[in-house]
Amino acid sequence: MTPVVLIAEELAPSAIDVLAYDFDVRHVDGTDRAALLAEVAEADALIVRSATRVDAEVVAAAPTLKVIARAGVGLDNVDVPAATARGVMVVNAPTSNIVSAAEQAIALLLAVARHTASASTSLKAGQWKRSRYTGVEVQGKTVGVVGLGRIGVLFAQRMASFGTRLIAYDPYIQPARAAQLGVRLVGLEELLRESDFISVHLPRTPETFGLIGEKELALVKPGVRIVNAARGGLIDEQALAVALAEGRVAGAGLDVFVTEPTTDSPLFSFENVVVTPHLGASTAEAQDKAGLAVARSVKLALQGEFVPDAVNVQAGGVVDEDVRPLLSLAEKLGRVFTAVAGGVAASVTVEVRGEIVSHDVGVLKLAATKGLFASVVDERVTYVNAPQLAADRGVDVELAVSDEPCDHQNLVTVRGALPDGRTVTVAGTLTVTGTREISKLTGLDGFDLDLNADGVLLFFRYADRPGVIGAIGTLLGESGVNIAAMQVARREAGGEALMTLTLDSSIDAELLAAVAEAIGSSRGSLVDLRAL
Repeated sequence: MTPVVLIAEELAPSAIDVLAYDFDVRHVDGTDRAALLAEVAEADALIVRSATRVDAEVVAAAPTLKVIARAGVGLDNVDVPAATARGVMVVNAPTSNIVSAAEQAIALLLAVARHTASASTSLKAGQWKRSRYTGVEVQGKTVGVVGLGRIGVLFAQRMASFGTRLIAYDPYIQPARAAQLGVRLVGLEELLRESDFISVHLPRTPETFGLIGEKELALVKPGVRIVNAARGGLIDEQALAVALAEGRVAGAGLDVFVTEPTTDSPLFSFENVVVTPHLGASTAEAQDKAGLAVARSVKLALQGEFVPDAVNVQAGGVVDEDVRPLLSLAEKLGRVFTAVAGGVAASVTVEVRGEIVSHDVGVLKLAATKGLFASVVDERVTYVNAPQLAADRGVDVELAVSDEPCDHQNLVTVRGALPDGRTVTVAGTLTVTGTREISKLTGLDGFDLDLNADGVLLFFRYADRPGVIGAIGTLLGESGVNIAAMQVARREAGGEALMTLTLDSSIDAELLAAVAEAIGSSRGSLVDLRAL
């Protein structure tokens, strides 16, 4: 029987052509819930865009469904856990809009530099005011790129052709990789002080939300022009409005906002601000690329082939049943490593010891790599794209195996060297309690631990002394945060100590810094393992 591909939203004709020869292609209005539930009952593949909600009910109504494809970058409208639980592959098109997004940032930068939007409005209103709209050249200026991910790199490469001096802030990319791109890495404060133009290309995370606020805008070079075509909320909109009103910032180009859709903002009153309604991916080419990408993935999936853009299927072929339980542990260790390190290492070794090395454990390196980047990139990190994310950032990840005896039946260690010369080591194992397999942290930088690798974990290093536990408990308690578990490790009385807390809920960066300051710790590290 010919597999059925159900298309729930408009798809490029070229994408449909990829599928039409081999499959029974059908169409349905994905926003008509009743029609969708009826048609998906016979579907082997479902292709949607952003308007169709694919939740557990839709998945349950499709007993033969093998793949859900989102013709775009995000997956907010697809219940990935529900699909995974039913064994349904989920794919998207993670790179379909990166060129369009980079070009949108450049368009905004040029429009702000030359007052294009306001001059156009003025002329259409019957006014010829050339002197009022005198702009500035881009050539010879310093352009600061905040975030050197895929879109940031494309932006930087294109801006280089304007004869600019490129600097960038990105704590998760190595200087050697930046140098290859002709970009000098600097701290955020230096970037703010030196840049004539600033373009933001970061994911929106708890760490990056409000990254450029009142304090940062007080540091900028007078006359700077700022562009954000990445995510709303990275720049504090109220603080930017104040900086514009005071003349510290000469102009801004914004494609994204903290709340969307939005039709009212204090920024809209400034003639030197160019705004667009989140058009970064709104090009015919990006839409065509997205459609073609998912059509090809659907074809591969229905033919039983490897699917590069699968978000919920690991790469590397069949994973041995004895190795499979260690996947989650290795990913958690990678996440803890990045949290404790405060950045991505220049090189990482994933060491596996014990009886398990009689099997192929290569997938554990992938799992750890996935964990390393889970909190530092905007896109969903998978077993497929994790190695490329590491390569893009110049991070060398190696696997080492040993069957030498150790204190545990099996032990996985993630050990890395940071660009500043520090090393970080995180180790863990699996323990069996009844029928449950529990991931445990067994060590961190030479401190012995016996801690469940689960929930929200908080790490502090400090000088061992009385009263520290009480101070932490008081601060967290006053903020309504409950401590589920606590463990203190030290090498000797009065020496360096490590405190690890398991919390019932996450905390923000402000509270984290306050606790660290109260106990004399240089910094705290927070990692949320609840989703794993």
